[in-house]
Amino acid sequence: MTASYDTLNDLLHTRHSCRAFLPDQVPTPVIEQIATAAGRVPSWCNAQPWQVIITRGAQTDAFRDVLWQAATTQQPQPDLEWPARYTGVYQDRRRTCGLQLYQSLGIEKGDREASGRQMMENYKLFGAPHVAIVTSEADLGPYGAMDCGGFVSAFTLAAQALGVASVPQAAVAAFAPTVRAFFDIPENRKILCAISFGYADSSNPANTFRTERAPLSEVIDWRD
Repeated sequence: MTASYDTLNDLLHTRHSCRAFLPDQVPTPVIEQIATAAGRVPSWCNAQPWQVIITRGAQTDAFRDVLWQAATTQQPQPDLEWPARYTGVYQDRRRTCGLQLYQSLGIEKGDREASGRQMMENYKLFGAPHVAIVTSEADLGPYGAMDCGGFVSAFTLAAQALGVASVPQAAVAAFAPTVRAFFDIPENRKILCAISFGYADSSNPANTFRTERAPLSEVIDWRD
């Protein structure tokens, strides 16, 4: 049992959000292994609300082009409401993550032009050769979305176990009408997020930093 925990803990510590990918395609059997493992996560009444569109080859590039066009000419229209605000410790963590990324890229604090260019890399899928679009049944509401969050986590961990890098992206879901039209997704499916994935470009400085995690004292409220 200890060995299983150690393996999982190692995956959790080594997985990171990859922001620069090599162009190499991931073999389809490997992608199927990742998705099969992710599908084992628990869900309310075993509803398994996730459905996933996964692109390969030219389809990824075609979607990348359409997404970039939307991001540079349209206003965001997500299916789910964005967070109302980030305050307190949540804002602190968000700011720290951004600063770590920009420092790794040599972007000076306050250089909004450079940081904006880096943010727009979301809409190039960070150069990934694949993207997974995760949707949930609209009638299941926030609980369907919560269940899909478990799928996303398991997908990224299974990918890490097989040497595949990934980055979950809420930013892609900001342009839900474009995503829906491109993939012909019906209205009863809520577009939750994307997962861009492939093999990491380890030479890119965007992949050199690691985010922090809150200590248990900030997470657990023990009651005796």
